[in-house]
Amino acid sequence: MATLLTIGEVSRRSGVAASALRFYEERGLITSERAGSGHRRYPRPVLRRIAFIVFAQRIGLTLDEIGAELARLPPDRAPTRRDWSRLSGGWATRIDQRIAELERLKDGLTECIGCGCLSLERCKLANPDDRAARLGPGPRYWVGDRPPR
Repeated sequence: MATLLTIGEVSRRSGVAASALRFYEERGLITSERAGSGHRRYPRPVLRRIAFIVFAQRIGLTLDEIGAELARLPPDRAPTRRDWSRLSGGWATRIDQRIAELERLKDGLTECIGCGCLSLERCKLANPDDRAARLGPGPRYWVGDRPPR
């Protein structure tokens, strides 16, 4: 029989609060077994699923998207390296897009971001009269739009 972990052990090892683990379970992202006392017991491979959930959220996936990805894993056994590889294969583009967003954020912290505040001296040149608003809502230059020339 595989080693089962208590919710406290999983929380300590994963760095995720027990309340979040219960929430993930309610959403069907992870599963547990119930001990005779009714307490949750988790198989050790759940730690990888939790790590996946945490990092998928960090790159911007919603819980619905994460659930759809996890549903592609085999339900009757611990996923293998090949299973995880198939799951993550399509992520390179999304990760590259996230890296580009973060680089724009880093480079633009002191520049006009096209948000419409017009509070920086630089905004008068980059976004006169809030022309960026024509491109859509939010900080247009952070999302990749360029000021009109």
